[in-house]
Amino acid sequence: MSLAPNGHSPHPIVQAPMAGGASCPPLAAAVCEAGGVGYLAGGYKTADGMYQEIKQVRALTRRPFGVNLFLPQTGYVDPAAVETYRGHLAGEAGWYGVSLAAEDIIGTCDDGYDAKLAILLEDPVPVVSFTFGCPVPSALAALRRAGTRTVVTVTSVDEARAAQEAGADAVCVQGAEAGGHQGTHRDDPQADGTAAVGVLALVTQVREAVALPIIAAGGVMRGSQIAALLAAGAEAAQLGTAFLACPESGAHPLHKKALTDPLFVRTELTRAFSGRPARGLVNRFVREHGPYAPAAYPQIHHITSGLRKAAAAAGDPQGMALWAGQGHRLARPLPAGQLVEVLAAELAAARSALTTTQMRSAS
Repeated sequence: MSLAPNGHSPHPIVQAPMAGGASCPPLAAAVCEAGGVGYLAGGYKTADGMYQEIKQVRALTRRPFGVNLFLPQTGYVDPAAVETYRGHLAGEAGWYGVSLAAEDIIGTCDDGYDAKLAILLEDPVPVVSFTFGCPVPSALAALRRAGTRTVVTVTSVDEARAAQEAGADAVCVQGAEAGGHQGTHRDDPQADGTAAVGVLALVTQVREAVALPIIAAGGVMRGSQIAALLAAGAEAAQLGTAFLACPESGAHPLHKKALTDPLFVRTELTRAFSGRPARGLVNRFVREHGPYAPAAYPQIHHITSGLRKAAAAAGDPQGMALWAGQGHRLARPLPAGQLVEVLAAELAAARSALTTTQMRSAS
């Protein structure tokens, strides 16, 4: 797949857009310079904040990079459920000495989408991807006219078909193993814990359902996994947790350390921090509050923002959102450029081994 208008990236390796600070300009640029595709996360930023980061990346690299946008959230949120959960977190607020977003947060949930899209149409970047939904066909067509490739995150065959019908250039197929938020187009609490499909199975299903190029995401930490996904029909693999531990990553040092800390033995999908299913390391906050969190994104994200920041400031990973994929124990704290090179070498070795095995079987 040509991830940018001007040709192929040397390596089929994409750095995932991780909102919240991890996907910063130094990380994206380092991945690009090493021959992968780096991404900036537009989520949770102002339109101007996103644009300033785009300019920083352009100053660091001339290679193609991407920007990710969150689609506006239009589903109904029960204000009473939000207020009940706010009350449930009162003890946390007292412990950390912070307020729980006392202002009205039930209003706009568009994350500045229109303003960000306008900037990307006026001053185009090579690739724009979308999470939490599929843009209207006119928006995708406008980006194509501007010379931008578009990618829609999907978690099912039906979502992939919708992206193809809308005119997307590619889909990012996100498996259940992926860290951070599940990019479902519709947040259905009835499907919690039952609907998510592993990335290898999902790539195979989507490959047979649509003609679009596929970027595969979910728990990918080694080049051998990339080889398996390419063999299943993907054109590239997207890695988030693998790059989270890099020195260029903007993730909090406690978050980076937690990835391989024996204290954190597993991950799970939780609504505790944001009101939307997201995979993270199981800590005290997830255990104590996850079962009570309503389906209310981004309202719960805003309510817990002060708590998460206070926990980080206090050096307490038990109160932080430690987003991580299922392969987190395989994280390597290498410089991002070196990690791309190592992954590419592992991919080449896996492909070579497969070719040798096939030749022996044929002889």
